[in-house]
Formats: sequence, C-alpha cells, structure tokens
Amino acid sequence: MSARATFRSLLEAPELLILPGVYDAFSARIAESVGFRGLSAGGNSTTGGLLAGPDLGQSNMRDIADAYGRICDAVQIPVTVDADTGFGSVHNTWQMVRAFERAGVAAIQINDQAFPNRCHYFPGRQIVPAAEMIGRIKAALDARRDTSLSLVARTDVGAENLDEAIERCQLYLEAGADYAKAQGIDSEAGLSRLVAEVPCPITATLSQAADNDLLDFADMERIGLAGVTLPTIAIYAAMQGQLAVMRALREGRSFRAIGATLPSAQAYYELVGLHREMERELEFEKSAAAVIDAARARRDP
Repeated sequence: MSARATFRSLLEAPELLILPGVYDAFSARIAESVGFRGLSAGGNSTTGGLLAGPDLGQSNMRDIADAYGRICDAVQIPVTVDADTGFGSVHNTWQMVRAFERAGVAAIQINDQAFPNRCHYFPGRQIVPAAEMIGRIKAALDARRDTSLSLVARTDVGAENLDEAIERCQLYLEAGADYAKAQGIDSEAGLSRLVAEVPCPITATLSQAADNDLLDFADMERIGLAGVTLPTIAIYAAMQGQLAVMRALREGRSFRAIGATLPSAQAYYELVGLHREMERELEFEKSAAAVIDAARARRDP
C-alpha cells in the first residue's frame, strides 16, 4: 500500500492517529524510529528550522517543497503537510500542489487565511471569503495527479466563530476537499460539535502556541476524533535538548560532564543508516568490478 493510501486508511480507522510534527529529515527519522505510523510537517516548525524565524509567511513555496521532499525521502511512513494559503493566487496553489505531490507528501492542507499566511495563534491573521477559499480547493483538485493524495481544507476563523467554522468545513467538503479541519477549535464542546456536524474524520491540533488547557489523547478518542497533529513537538524538543547541552558545556567548561548524557556514535550511525549505505556502496563497487571483468574476458578470451 502506498504512503498516501496508508494515510487515508489510518485516518479512517477507529484508533486515534497521532501525527507528531517534524521539521527536517532527521527529526522525521527519529519519530519513525520510535514507532509512529505517520508524521506532520508545517510552516511554523519548517520556517523555524530553515530560517530560525517565526512563521509570518516569509518562506517561499519552492523552499518549503524542497524541505518537505527531504522529509518524505527520509521515511517510509505517510507525511501530511501544511501549505498555508496555497502561497498566493489560485495559480500559485496549482503550482504548489504539483510541487508538493512531486515531493512525495501524503496529504496537503490549505487554509482560508489571506496571503501572506501567518501561524493561526499569532495576532493579525485575516480570513478570505469562503468563495475565494473554494477557488483554492478547485485549483488544488485540478492540479492533483494522484487522487490518493489527500486534500485537507482548513478554516482559521477560530473558536470565537464556531458556527461559521462548521459551516465553512461543510462548504469545503462540498467543494471537493477530502477532509476539513477547523484550526483553533480546542475545547471538548467545540471538537464534539465538529465530530457531530462535519461529515468527515476530524483531526485536532495540540500546539504549545495555543496557550490554553488542551485535551489529551484519551479525551480525543472518547469524543470520536480521528487524528491529532502536534506541529511543534519536535522543534521544541530539539530546542530544549540543545539549550540544556550547550548551557552545560558553556557553564561547566567540560565535555566529560555531558558526554555520558548524549547518544552514542553507534546509535547515531544506526539512525542515519551508515552501515546500510556502506553496504550499498560495496555492492556498487562489486557490480562495477564485475562489468570490468566481463569486458576483459570478452577482449582477452
């Protein structure tokens, strides 16, 4: 089964699909290595990883497509990605879908913010009319070559506009999106309404940027959610771990104090596939030698 078909199967299964957010190939490999069945990648973490900057729409589509391609190449499991507003007009959305599909993603999420996009939880976001968002959906569907690639239409009108969020989700599904999502709806009451009133599997978001008391996985399963993304979990973990090590190194002025807390070289090599790559290199060398030997045998019988 392809990664795209696998994603659809997992999202529509009874068990809650947990999609940790990754920001590069290495963090994706780590998440896969501990047993997660799918991953998510989004603008906030990817922009942080690429530019050490906030998610204010300053990354361009080609850079993000390249980053997503590296993530997809590093793992065998499905990767769902955030495409913000589609990066501009319907023409930009069309080009984005072609680029992200080539990158190997399993699902593309576009939202109804005005361009340029910014993280939902930052002040100043603006929302376009539903008709403009439906135009983006139509452009994405037209550009999509592989119908197993999922299109997720997200509304960012927020928890303060729950009725409108539900109505927009319904409209976006009618327009042809495979799934719909309402960002910023984090309460049990709000998520329960989405599950009851939006006719598709519903995915929630657990983000440290939300700044509120979020539901945990058991609560989400109880109310019938299909999945949950944790968009900043890997980059926050990387920040925490690196800050701790760098501070200890700077303040303690000793490697011995921290060396034992770090992974071994062997663990790192196993994660990045050093031995597999070296074995493959040896096989190529053997194949090349066999070609030369065969040529010599024909020339000098």
